[in-house]
Parts: sequence; structure tokens; C-alpha cells
Amino acid sequence: MKNKYHMTKEENIFFAKRKLVDAIYKSANLEGIAVTFADTYAFMNNVNTGKISVDDMLKLKGLKDAWEMVLNTIDEPLNIAYIKKIHFEVCKGQNVYPLGDFRDKGVGITGTNWRPKLPSECDYEAELESVLNIKNELERCITLFCWIQRSQMFLDGNKRVANLVANKEMIRNGLGILSVPVEKIGEYFTLLISYYETNDMEDLKKWIYDNCIDGV
Repeated sequence: MKNKYHMTKEENIFFAKRKLVDAIYKSANLEGIAVTFADTYAFMNNVNTGKISVDDMLKLKGLKDAWEMVLNTIDEPLNIAYIKKIHFEVCKGQNVYPLGDFRDKGVGITGTNWRPKLPSECDYEAELESVLNIKNELERCITLFCWIQRSQMFLDGNKRVANLVANKEMIRNGLGILSVPVEKIGEYFTLLISYYETNDMEDLKKWIYDNCIDGV
């Protein structure tokens, strides 16, 4: 998988900060938080348009705080403890329990009868190590994004966590940023559901490569 962009880490951090409103807008909509770009922009500039519910404002704040944390900890080791810290930031104040820890009950997935295993039945440490051993940097980042979504480690916020984890590694390696275009979310979910059901992510990875990588 050929890298699309070749930035320094510092250049990529600067690029991510310039694109932060767009990244949060896209990540929010991917998780089903129906906010417009204009309202997201206003929120990021501390303007209340009156069009965003309190619940959605809390979710946007969680995304903002989590992005801030990621950009300030780019060089920290990526491990399960770090992924849990991202979940804490993403979901704090939103009545999500356990917060910053694995779910302790089963979950259903919209659009499919497939059900993920309980975290207690999984070895996430070993699975993460396997992903991090992928030599190709961009493929490793895209695989992280897919794997965390399918793992469904948490009761809520899995897509947001997956996006932030993937982007930490994208930025650290100067590869750009990863975000699903809002106008293509329907296409994305069709491929995501197929991946959930088959555990074959190849078509999804190719689609992400073609549609979701941005940089300079």
C-alpha cells in the first residue's frame, strides 16, 4: 500500500490542526451525531447557534478534547491503556459506563445480526500487537481503524475511538489524516457491515485508501 503523502510529523500536526473542524465534523457524523459543518465550526469557536442539542454538544466536546490529547501525546506508545484513555476523553460526561474501560455486556449492531464477542472472550493485547507488526505504515493505520470498530471494545464511541487511534499513527508517521467523507457514509457502512459479518477487511481497506486519506 503506497503512501499518499510524505510529511514530517511536525508538518502533519500542523495540517491536522488546520483540518480539525472538518475531522470532528466527519467523525461525529460517522457515529450518527447529525451536526452540520457550520454548527461544528461555530462550536469549535465557542459560539452556540442553538441548533445543537446538549447531548450532541457533549459529544463534540469529547471529540475536541480527545483530539487535543492525541495531538499532545503523538509520541506516546500505542497500547490498550492508551486506547482506553481516548475512550475516556471521547465519552466523558455522556452517561457512558464503563467509561474508559471495556464493555461488560453484549451489544447489537445496526444493519446486521452479527454480534461481537465480549471483551472478556478476546485478547486485545495480542490482536493489537499483530496489527502494529504490519510493516506498511499506511496499511497499519487503516487496519487499526477497521479492527477497533469491529472489536466493539466499548459500549459507545467505538468509531470515534477508532478514528482517533488511527489518526494518532497517521500523524506520527506523516501520512496525513483519515476521515470518512460525510456524503459517502452510506457506501462506507455497506462495506463495514460486510467486514463485520465476514471478518475480511480487504475491500473496506481499499475503499478507505481511495476515499478517506487527506494530506499535502
